[in-house]
Amino acid sequence: MRILVCSQHFWPENFPINSLVDGLVSAGNQVDVITGKPNYPTGKIFSGYQAWGFRHEVNRGVRIGRVPIIPRGKGTAFRLAVNYLSYIFSGLLFAPFLARGRKYDAIMVYASSPLLQALPAVLMKWIKGAPLAVWVLDLWPDTLAATGYIRNRMILGIVGWVVRFIYWQADLVLVPSEAFFDPVSKFSRREKIRYFPQAAERVSSSNNSHRPSPVAGVAAGFSVVFAGNIGTAQAVDTIVDAAELLRDEPSVRLYLVGDGTRRQWVISEVQRRGLTNLLVPGRFPMEDMPPLFADASALLVSLRDESIWAATIPWKIQAYLAAGKPIIASLNGEGARVVASAGAGIHCAAGDARALAAAVVQLANTASEERAAMGLRGRKYYEIHFEPGKLVQRLLAMLHAVQKPGCRPNPENVA
Repeated sequence: MRILVCSQHFWPENFPINSLVDGLVSAGNQVDVITGKPNYPTGKIFSGYQAWGFRHEVNRGVRIGRVPIIPRGKGTAFRLAVNYLSYIFSGLLFAPFLARGRKYDAIMVYASSPLLQALPAVLMKWIKGAPLAVWVLDLWPDTLAATGYIRNRMILGIVGWVVRFIYWQADLVLVPSEAFFDPVSKFSRREKIRYFPQAAERVSSSNNSHRPSPVAGVAAGFSVVFAGNIGTAQAVDTIVDAAELLRDEPSVRLYLVGDGTRRQWVISEVQRRGLTNLLVPGRFPMEDMPPLFADASALLVSLRDESIWAATIPWKIQAYLAAGKPIIASLNGEGARVVASAGAGIHCAAGDARALAAAVVQLANTASEERAAMGLRGRKYYEIHFEPGKLVQRLLAMLHAVQKPGCRPNPENVA
Protein backbone atom coordinates (compact mmCIF):
# COMPACT_ATOMS: atom_id res chain seq x y z
CA MET A 1 0.00 0.00 0.00
CA ARG A 2 0.95 3.64 -0.41
CA ILE A 3 0.31 5.24 2.98
CA LEU A 4 0.59 8.84 4.13
CA VAL A 5 1.12 9.25 7.89
CA CYS A 6 0.43 12.65 9.45
CA SER A 7 1.90 13.10 12.92
CA GLN A 8 3.15 16.16 14.76
CA HIS A 9 5.84 13.94 16.31
CA PHE A 10 8.14 11.52 14.51
CA TRP A 11 11.75 10.33 14.47
CA PRO A 12 14.15 11.46 15.95
CA GLU A 13 11.53 12.09 18.64
CA ASN A 14 10.64 8.86 20.42
CA PHE A 15 6.99 7.89 19.85
CA PRO A 16 5.22 4.58 19.05
CA ILE A 17 4.46 5.79 15.53
CA ASN A 18 8.15 5.29 14.71
CA SER A 19 8.10 1.52 15.20
CA LEU A 20 4.72 1.24 13.45
CA VAL A 21 6.05 3.06 10.38
CA ASP A 22 9.17 0.85 10.42
CA GLY A 23 6.89 -2.18 10.51
CA LEU A 24 4.79 -0.93 7.60
CA VAL A 25 7.94 -0.38 5.51
CA SER A 26 9.32 -3.80 6.46
CA ALA A 27 6.03 -5.34 5.29
CA GLY A 28 6.62 -3.90 1.82
CA ASN A 29 4.54 -0.73 1.96
CA GLN A 30 5.51 2.74 0.73
CA VAL A 31 5.17 5.22 3.58
CA ASP A 32 5.43 9.01 3.53
CA VAL A 33 5.31 11.03 6.76
CA ILE A 34 4.32 14.66 7.21
CA THR A 35 5.49 15.94 10.58
CA GLY A 36 6.91 18.92 12.45
CA LYS A 37 10.44 19.86 13.40
CA PRO A 38 11.61 17.69 16.32
CA ASN A 39 11.51 19.44 19.70
CA TYR A 40 9.95 16.94 22.16
CA PRO A 41 10.48 16.65 25.10
CA THR A 42 13.22 19.26 25.58
CA GLY A 43 11.13 22.07 24.09
CA LYS A 44 14.05 23.10 21.87
CA ILE A 45 14.47 22.37 18.17
CA PHE A 46 16.88 19.45 17.78
CA SER A 47 20.39 20.04 16.49
CA GLY A 48 20.53 20.02 12.69
CA TYR A 49 17.01 21.47 12.33
CA GLN A 50 15.51 24.94 12.46
CA ALA A 51 11.98 25.95 13.37
CA TRP A 52 11.21 27.83 10.17
CA GLY A 53 11.05 26.53 6.64
CA PHE A 54 10.07 23.10 5.41
CA ARG A 55 12.30 20.26 4.27
CA HIS A 56 12.35 16.77 2.79
CA GLU A 57 14.47 13.94 4.14
CA VAL A 58 14.59 10.16 3.83
CA ASN A 59 15.24 7.89 6.80
CA ARG A 60 15.07 4.10 6.83
CA GLY A 61 13.10 4.05 3.58
CA VAL A 62 10.55 6.64 4.77
CA ARG A 63 10.05 9.90 2.86
CA ILE A 64 9.61 12.61 5.51
CA GLY A 65 8.24 16.11 4.90
CA ARG A 66 8.69 18.55 7.79
CA VAL A 67 6.62 21.68 8.26
CA PRO A 68 7.58 24.78 10.27
CA ILE A 69 6.74 24.69 13.95
CA ILE A 70 7.06 26.85 17.05
CA PRO A 71 8.80 24.71 19.72
CA ARG A 72 6.98 23.91 22.96
CA GLY A 73 9.57 25.67 25.13
CA LYS A 74 9.21 25.02 28.86
CA GLY A 75 5.79 23.46 28.38
CA THR A 76 3.58 26.20 29.81
CA ALA A 77 -0.06 26.07 28.76
CA PHE A 78 0.44 29.05 26.44
CA ARG A 79 3.56 27.62 24.76
CA LEU A 80 1.94 24.22 24.33
CA ALA A 81 -1.10 25.83 22.68
CA VAL A 82 1.15 27.81 20.34
CA ASN A 83 3.17 24.68 19.55
CA TYR A 84 0.06 22.66 18.69
CA LEU A 85 -1.54 25.43 16.64
CA SER A 86 1.68 26.09 14.71
CA TYR A 87 1.74 22.47 13.53
CA ILE A 88 -1.94 22.55 12.56
CA PHE A 89 -1.63 25.78 10.56
CA SER A 90 1.69 24.76 8.98
CA GLY A 91 0.24 21.38 8.07
CA LEU A 92 -2.79 22.96 6.41
CA LEU A 93 -0.54 25.33 4.45
CA PHE A 94 2.37 23.09 3.48
CA ALA A 95 1.21 19.44 3.57
CA PRO A 96 -0.37 19.62 0.07
CA PHE A 97 2.90 21.03 -1.29
CA LEU A 98 5.07 18.44 0.47
CA ALA A 99 2.90 15.60 -0.88
CA ARG A 100 2.40 17.05 -4.37
CA GLY A 101 2.39 14.50 -7.16
CA ARG A 102 2.03 11.59 -4.70
CA LYS A 103 -0.90 9.16 -4.69
CA TYR A 104 -2.00 7.25 -1.61
CA ASP A 105 -4.17 4.25 -0.84
CA ALA A 106 -4.73 5.42 2.75
CA ILE A 107 -3.98 8.33 5.07
CA MET A 108 -3.35 7.78 8.77
CA VAL A 109 -3.12 10.25 11.65
CA TYR A 110 -1.15 9.54 14.80
CA ALA A 111 -3.21 11.78 17.09
CA SER A 112 -1.14 11.82 20.27
CA SER A 113 -2.40 15.18 21.52
CA PRO A 114 -4.27 17.23 20.60
CA LEU A 115 -6.74 15.49 18.29
CA LEU A 116 -7.00 18.77 16.38
CA GLN A 117 -3.68 17.90 14.71
CA ALA A 118 -5.77 15.62 12.47
CA LEU A 119 -7.09 18.66 10.56
CA PRO A 120 -4.22 18.71 7.99
CA ALA A 121 -4.92 15.03 7.31
CA VAL A 122 -8.60 15.81 6.69
CA LEU A 123 -7.49 18.32 4.06
CA MET A 124 -5.19 15.71 2.52
CA LYS A 125 -8.09 13.26 2.39
CA TRP A 126 -10.08 15.76 0.34
CA ILE A 127 -7.16 16.44 -1.99
CA LYS A 128 -5.95 12.85 -2.44
CA GLY A 129 -9.31 11.07 -2.28
CA ALA A 130 -7.93 8.39 0.05
CA PRO A 131 -9.65 6.91 3.12
CA LEU A 132 -8.62 8.43 6.46
CA ALA A 133 -7.77 6.50 9.64
CA VAL A 134 -7.39 8.48 12.88
CA TRP A 135 -5.46 6.76 15.68
CA VAL A 136 -6.80 8.45 18.81
CA LEU A 137 -4.33 8.45 21.70
CA ASP A 138 -5.95 11.17 23.80
CA LEU A 139 -9.59 11.81 24.68
CA TRP A 140 -10.38 15.34 23.57
CA PRO A 141 -12.05 17.49 24.82
CA ASP A 142 -12.07 15.44 28.06
CA THR A 143 -8.31 15.81 28.50
CA LEU A 144 -8.53 19.61 28.46
CA ALA A 145 -10.97 19.59 31.35
CA ALA A 146 -9.05 16.91 33.29
CA THR A 147 -5.70 18.71 33.07
CA GLY A 148 -7.26 22.09 33.83
CA TYR A 149 -5.70 23.77 30.78
CA ILE A 150 -9.15 24.97 29.66
CA ARG A 151 -12.18 25.37 31.92
CA ASN A 152 -14.34 27.68 29.82
CA ARG A 153 -17.41 25.69 28.75
CA MET A 154 -17.83 27.65 25.54
CA ILE A 155 -14.28 26.88 24.41
CA LEU A 156 -14.68 23.23 25.39
CA GLY A 157 -17.89 23.15 23.36
CA ILE A 158 -16.11 24.55 20.30
CA VAL A 159 -13.33 21.98 20.66
CA GLY A 160 -15.98 19.25 20.96
CA TRP A 161 -17.54 20.43 17.70
CA VAL A 162 -14.17 20.24 15.91
CA VAL A 163 -13.56 16.77 17.37
CA ARG A 164 -16.96 15.63 16.06
CA PHE A 165 -16.08 17.04 12.61
CA ILE A 166 -12.78 15.11 12.54
CA TYR A 167 -14.46 11.84 13.51
CA TRP A 168 -17.16 12.45 10.92
CA GLN A 169 -14.47 12.81 8.25
CA ALA A 170 -12.59 9.69 9.37
CA ASP A 171 -13.33 6.38 7.70
CA LEU A 172 -11.73 4.52 10.59
CA VAL A 173 -11.18 5.53 14.23
CA LEU A 174 -8.52 3.51 16.04
CA VAL A 175 -8.40 3.50 19.84
CA PRO A 176 -5.56 2.11 22.05
CA SER A 177 -7.83 0.90 24.84
CA GLU A 178 -11.25 -0.72 24.93
CA ALA A 179 -12.18 1.86 27.57
CA PHE A 180 -12.00 4.50 24.80
CA PHE A 181 -15.04 3.09 22.99
CA ASP A 182 -17.73 4.82 25.05
CA PRO A 183 -16.16 8.32 25.27
CA VAL A 184 -15.17 8.31 21.59
CA SER A 185 -18.62 7.08 20.51
CA LYS A 186 -20.08 10.31 21.92
CA PHE A 187 -18.52 12.03 18.90
CA SER A 188 -18.23 9.21 16.34
CA ARG A 189 -20.39 6.44 14.94
CA ARG A 190 -19.48 3.33 16.92
CA GLU A 191 -19.16 1.11 13.84
CA LYS A 192 -16.11 3.15 12.78
CA ILE A 193 -14.22 2.45 15.99
CA ARG A 194 -11.65 -0.35 16.20
CA TYR A 195 -9.31 -1.40 19.00
CA PHE A 196 -5.66 -0.91 18.02
CA PRO A 197 -3.13 -0.77 20.87
CA GLN A 198 0.22 0.95 20.78
CA ALA A 199 3.26 -1.21 20.16
CA ALA A 200 6.75 -0.99 21.59
CA GLU A 201 10.00 -2.37 20.35
CA ARG A 202 11.49 -5.13 22.46
CA VAL A 203 13.83 -2.93 24.49
CA SER A 204 15.70 -5.97 25.74
CA SER A 205 17.04 -6.47 22.20
CA SER A 206 20.38 -8.23 22.09
CA ASN A 207 21.55 -5.66 19.52
CA ASN A 208 22.02 -3.19 22.38
CA SER A 209 23.21 -5.61 25.06
CA HIS A 210 26.83 -4.50 24.64
CA ARG A 211 26.03 -0.92 25.58
CA PRO A 212 26.77 0.14 29.16
CA SER A 213 23.94 1.50 31.28
CA PRO A 214 23.71 5.30 30.99
CA VAL A 215 23.10 5.56 34.75
CA ALA A 216 25.75 4.18 37.08
CA GLY A 217 24.71 2.26 40.18
CA VAL A 218 21.28 1.07 39.02
CA ALA A 219 22.33 -2.57 39.33
CA ALA A 220 23.06 -2.19 43.05
CA GLY A 221 20.36 -2.70 45.69
CA PHE A 222 16.68 -2.57 44.75
CA SER A 223 16.30 0.03 42.02
CA VAL A 224 12.96 1.21 40.61
CA VAL A 225 13.21 2.98 37.24
CA PHE A 226 10.58 5.33 35.82
CA ALA A 227 11.36 6.17 32.16
CA GLY A 228 9.58 8.68 29.97
CA ASN A 229 7.81 12.00 30.18
CA ILE A 230 8.02 13.68 33.59
CA GLY A 231 4.84 15.73 33.42
CA THR A 232 1.57 16.55 35.13
CA ALA A 233 -0.31 13.47 33.97
CA GLN A 234 2.41 11.17 35.34
CA ALA A 235 1.65 12.12 38.98
CA VAL A 236 5.30 12.69 39.82
CA ASP A 237 4.27 14.35 43.07
CA THR A 238 3.06 10.92 44.20
CA ILE A 239 6.47 9.45 43.36
CA VAL A 240 8.25 12.18 45.32
CA ASP A 241 5.98 11.61 48.34
CA ALA A 242 6.56 7.85 48.10
CA ALA A 243 10.34 8.41 48.02
CA GLU A 244 10.05 10.41 51.24
CA LEU A 245 8.16 7.53 52.86
CA LEU A 246 10.88 5.13 51.68
CA ARG A 247 13.82 7.09 53.06
CA ASP A 248 14.30 4.47 55.82
CA GLU A 249 14.65 1.64 53.27
CA PRO A 250 18.43 1.79 52.66
CA SER A 251 18.50 -0.59 49.68
CA VAL A 252 15.68 1.12 47.75
CA ARG A 253 16.35 3.83 45.17
CA LEU A 254 14.01 5.42 42.66
CA TYR A 255 15.20 6.80 39.31
CA LEU A 256 13.15 9.24 37.23
CA VAL A 257 14.74 8.99 33.79
CA GLY A 258 13.51 11.43 31.16
CA ASP A 259 12.43 15.02 30.78
CA GLY A 260 9.25 17.06 30.89
CA THR A 261 7.45 20.03 32.38
CA ARG A 262 7.70 18.76 35.98
CA ARG A 263 11.33 17.64 35.98
CA GLN A 264 12.68 20.84 37.51
CA TRP A 265 9.98 20.74 40.18
CA VAL A 266 11.04 17.18 41.09
CA ILE A 267 14.70 18.24 41.33
CA SER A 268 13.81 21.17 43.59
CA GLU A 269 11.70 18.92 45.84
CA VAL A 270 14.50 16.36 46.08
CA GLN A 271 16.82 19.12 47.27
CA ARG A 272 14.27 20.71 49.60
CA ARG A 273 13.36 17.42 51.27
CA GLY A 274 16.90 16.06 51.29
CA LEU A 275 15.95 12.90 49.40
CA THR A 276 19.01 10.79 48.62
CA ASN A 277 16.93 7.84 47.39
CA LEU A 278 15.33 9.67 44.43
CA LEU A 279 17.58 10.45 41.47
CA VAL A 280 16.75 12.40 38.31
CA PRO A 281 19.64 11.63 35.92
CA GLY A 282 18.14 13.19 32.79
CA ARG A 283 17.03 12.07 29.35
CA PHE A 284 18.80 9.44 27.26
CA PRO A 285 18.28 8.07 23.73
CA MET A 286 16.12 5.00 23.21
CA GLU A 287 19.12 2.82 22.45
CA ASP A 288 20.30 3.37 26.04
CA MET A 289 17.11 1.91 27.50
CA PRO A 290 17.91 -1.83 27.12
CA PRO A 291 20.95 -1.80 29.43
CA LEU A 292 19.17 0.56 31.85
CA PHE A 293 16.12 -1.69 32.06
CA ALA A 294 18.35 -4.75 32.35
CA ASP A 295 20.05 -3.27 35.43
CA ALA A 296 16.77 -2.18 37.06
CA SER A 297 15.09 -4.35 39.70
CA ALA A 298 11.64 -3.07 38.70
CA LEU A 299 10.04 -0.56 36.33
CA LEU A 300 7.54 2.07 37.45
CA VAL A 301 4.54 3.58 35.65
CA SER A 302 2.24 6.15 37.25
CA LEU A 303 -0.71 8.35 36.30
CA ARG A 304 -2.91 10.85 38.09
CA ASP A 305 -6.13 9.79 39.80
CA GLU A 306 -8.45 11.02 37.03
CA SER A 307 -11.15 9.02 35.24
CA ILE A 308 -9.71 10.00 31.86
CA TRP A 309 -6.32 8.46 32.70
CA ALA A 310 -8.02 5.30 33.93
CA ALA A 311 -9.11 4.71 30.32
CA THR A 312 -5.52 4.96 29.09
CA ILE A 313 -2.84 2.31 28.67
CA PRO A 314 0.44 4.27 28.82
CA TRP A 315 2.86 3.31 26.06
CA LYS A 316 5.58 2.62 28.62
CA ILE A 317 3.60 -0.38 29.87
CA GLN A 318 4.15 -2.13 26.52
CA ALA A 319 7.84 -1.18 26.63
CA TYR A 320 8.14 -2.47 30.20
CA LEU A 321 6.42 -5.76 29.31
CA ALA A 322 8.78 -6.18 26.36
CA ALA A 323 11.77 -5.61 28.64
CA GLY A 324 10.84 -8.62 30.78
CA LYS A 325 11.09 -6.83 34.12
CA PRO A 326 8.54 -6.73 36.99
CA ILE A 327 6.30 -3.66 36.90
CA ILE A 328 5.00 -1.41 39.66
CA ALA A 329 1.85 0.29 38.35
CA SER A 330 0.59 3.27 40.33
CA LEU A 331 -2.56 3.83 38.30
CA ASN A 332 -6.20 2.87 37.86
CA GLY A 333 -8.25 1.29 35.10
CA GLU A 334 -6.94 -0.20 31.87
CA GLY A 335 -3.24 0.13 32.62
CA ALA A 336 -3.61 -1.66 35.95
CA ARG A 337 -5.77 -4.30 34.26
CA VAL A 338 -3.04 -5.08 31.72
CA VAL A 339 -0.36 -5.48 34.41
CA ALA A 340 -2.69 -7.70 36.46
CA SER A 341 -3.79 -9.78 33.45
CA ALA A 342 -0.17 -10.32 32.47
CA GLY A 343 0.81 -11.27 36.02
CA ALA A 344 3.74 -8.95 35.44
CA GLY A 345 3.96 -7.11 38.74
CA ILE A 346 2.09 -5.16 41.40
CA HIS A 347 -0.46 -2.40 40.96
CA CYS A 348 -1.83 0.12 43.44
CA ALA A 349 -4.28 3.01 43.41
CA ALA A 350 -3.32 6.10 41.44
CA GLY A 351 -2.23 9.11 43.47
CA ASP A 352 -1.72 7.11 46.68
CA ALA A 353 1.87 7.65 47.83
CA ARG A 354 1.55 5.29 50.79
CA ALA A 355 0.21 2.51 48.57
CA LEU A 356 3.04 3.10 46.12
CA ALA A 357 5.67 2.96 48.86
CA ALA A 358 4.09 -0.24 50.20
CA ALA A 359 4.14 -1.78 46.70
CA VAL A 360 7.84 -0.99 46.35
CA VAL A 361 8.60 -2.62 49.71
CA GLN A 362 6.44 -5.63 48.84
CA LEU A 363 8.24 -6.22 45.56
CA ALA A 364 11.64 -5.65 47.15
CA ASN A 365 10.81 -8.38 49.67
CA THR A 366 9.58 -10.77 46.96
CA ALA A 367 11.91 -13.64 46.10
CA SER A 368 14.14 -12.93 43.11
CA GLU A 369 12.82 -16.08 41.39
CA GLU A 370 9.24 -14.77 41.55
CA ARG A 371 10.32 -11.33 40.27
CA ALA A 372 12.02 -13.04 37.33
CA ALA A 373 8.83 -15.05 36.69
CA MET A 374 6.83 -11.79 36.64
CA GLY A 375 9.16 -10.44 33.97
CA LEU A 376 8.85 -13.57 31.85
CA ARG A 377 5.05 -13.50 32.10
CA GLY A 378 5.07 -9.86 31.05
CA ARG A 379 7.24 -10.59 28.01
CA LYS A 380 4.95 -13.44 26.96
CA TYR A 381 1.90 -11.17 27.28
CA TYR A 382 3.66 -8.57 25.12
CA GLU A 383 4.38 -11.13 22.41
CA ILE A 384 0.74 -12.21 22.30
CA HIS A 385 -0.95 -8.79 22.47
CA PHE A 386 1.49 -6.03 21.46
CA GLU A 387 4.15 -7.48 19.15
CA PRO A 388 4.68 -4.87 16.36
CA GLY A 389 4.61 -7.30 13.44
CA LYS A 390 1.19 -8.64 14.42
CA LEU A 391 -0.17 -5.13 14.90
CA VAL A 392 1.07 -4.05 11.46
CA GLN A 393 -0.80 -6.92 9.82
CA ARG A 394 -3.93 -6.02 11.79
CA LEU A 395 -3.66 -2.39 10.70
CA LEU A 396 -3.17 -3.30 7.04
CA ALA A 397 -6.26 -5.51 7.14
CA MET A 398 -8.32 -2.64 8.57
CA LEU A 399 -6.98 -0.16 5.99
CA HIS A 400 -7.82 -2.57 3.16
CA ALA A 401 -11.34 -2.92 4.53
CA VAL A 402 -12.08 0.82 4.26
CA GLN A 403 -10.57 1.33 0.81
CA LYS A 404 -12.88 2.90 -1.73
CA PRO A 405 -13.55 1.44 -5.20
CA GLY A 406 -10.81 2.47 -7.58
CA CYS A 407 -8.26 2.81 -4.77
CA ARG A 408 -7.37 -0.87 -4.42
CA PRO A 409 -3.67 -1.56 -3.98
CA ASN A 410 -1.64 -3.72 -6.31
CA PRO A 411 -1.93 -7.27 -4.87
CA GLU A 412 1.82 -7.69 -5.31
CA ASN A 413 2.35 -4.91 -2.75
CA VAL A 414 0.04 -6.33 -0.09
CA ALA A 415 1.92 -7.93 2.80
